Amino acid sequence: MSTDTSTDLLDVLIIGAGISGIGAAHYLTAELPGKSFTILESRHTPGGTWELFKYPGIRSDSDLHTFGFEFKPWTDNQAIADAPRILDYLNEAIADDRLADKIQYHRRAVSADWNTTEAAWHVTVRRTDDAEAPSEIIKARWIFAGTGYYNYDQGFSPEFPGQERFTGQIVHPQHWPEDLDYRGKRVVVIGSGATAVTLVPSMTDEAEHVTMLQRTPTYVIPLPREDALANGLKKVLGPERGYRVSRQKNILQQRLVFELCQRFPRTARKVIRRTNQAFLGKEFPLDPHFNPPYNPWDQRLCVVPDGDMFSALRSGAASIVTDNIATFTENGILLESGEELAADIIVTATGLNLQMFGGMTFSRDGDAIDLTRSVAYRGTMLSGLPNFAMAIGYTNSSWTLKVDMLCQYLMRVMRHMDRNGYTSVEAVPDPAMELRPLLDFGAGYVQRAVDTLPKQGTVDPWRMSMSVYADTRLIRRGPVDDEGLVYERIAAPSLTTSA
Repeated sequence: MSTDTSTDLLDVLIIGAGISGIGAAHYLTAELPGKSFTILESRHTPGGTWELFKYPGIRSDSDLHTFGFEFKPWTDNQAIADAPRILDYLNEAIADDRLADKIQYHRRAVSADWNTTEAAWHVTVRRTDDAEAPSEIIKARWIFAGTGYYNYDQGFSPEFPGQERFTGQIVHPQHWPEDLDYRGKRVVVIGSGATAVTLVPSMTDEAEHVTMLQRTPTYVIPLPREDALANGLKKVLGPERGYRVSRQKNILQQRLVFELCQRFPRTARKVIRRTNQAFLGKEFPLDPHFNPPYNPWDQRLCVVPDGDMFSALRSGAASIVTDNIATFTENGILLESGEELAADIIVTATGLNLQMFGGMTFSRDGDAIDLTRSVAYRGTMLSGLPNFAMAIGYTNSSWTLKVDMLCQYLMRVMRHMDRNGYTSVEAVPDPAMELRPLLDFGAGYVQRAVDTLPKQGTVDPWRMSMSVYADTRLIRRGPVDDEGLVYERIAAPSLTTSA
């Protein structure tokens, strides 16, 4: 395949037109307007996760007053919002900053090589809509990877014994058929995470019956779909001030819940179980279906807006089974207990696979970079990769809360480089520092991929903080010239200056 090489040198190449990429583009536009940048998006439209997934009921599991951008108020009454509303919000953000012409669709960055002589990345880009088209080389001073950490092409689908025998339809939520007709059908949803607890109540309005089959229970908590206090604050204080106050209220609320669960797990467990019982009714057995074998917030809590899943279970439109699968049968699933679940459709809501940077590979002057040896700095840079930033949000709070701060920090680094004539910056850790996995989290999707991920350190600023308040000090107000960063000036084409 031939390769076209762009002669233009971008200041920043943003990879991904999801919430992280759109956020980075905003901060470049607002704070460093002289910088040139392009956004690469492998799909045909922006939105990332919220455009990709099409399964019934898809929604956020964080409130939009914290999942929304710091710079753009969320004005809709729904706090736990569905995907169409989130997409409208993201498209508004694109329009506000006039980013439409900055996005190149059907473009996937597959590799990047840092050229020391030029102090620039050479990024190989391929079209996703034309396999025969030549690849392209884009040169950029910086790469901002707003790709998240999931494999958006293929979800996690374990091989179930006998699944080839099943005469019905097997569906993974990541590849939901738009023409799937489940009216009057018996549906079994395998899984207990956020996707499963979203699907179950969303399908009961048309399905004959929906069964949630789980191997391991998850902590499930109800939250109001609409935040009455936040909506009231926006009416009284106006959309911008009301949003800011609501955002701070919910940041504090999220942190308090997390800290209480971590410090007093037995009490938190009791509170969650009592809440579940109150929503399900006294006759509904909590054990084993709502009795996880781990403490609250050892894995992410699942949110159900207005308790919709509890209502579906209480009404009988849905049921929950906790058991292991022995084998698929022609007509459903045979469990290890001997019970057989009849099904016309089986939905394998078994999770996602981790994949850093959309599967990109990295090299330096032609020599491959082993990302498993890289160490994160302030949660955004990686050692061994000059002029590189990634966006990884919180696992215990709203993703965007951290992305906003990472983008603001990156703008300060770039401004520092411009003022001092630097052409590159690289994070360099102490080789004697103890290392840990980048994502120190007990979820299955993390544990399956932990050996393929970069690392984090055990001391600041090499530790991946999961606290908004700690990151306010470490990232938002953290220095851009401490000993963890090495800046260089080399004879290279001049940078665009934004004072």
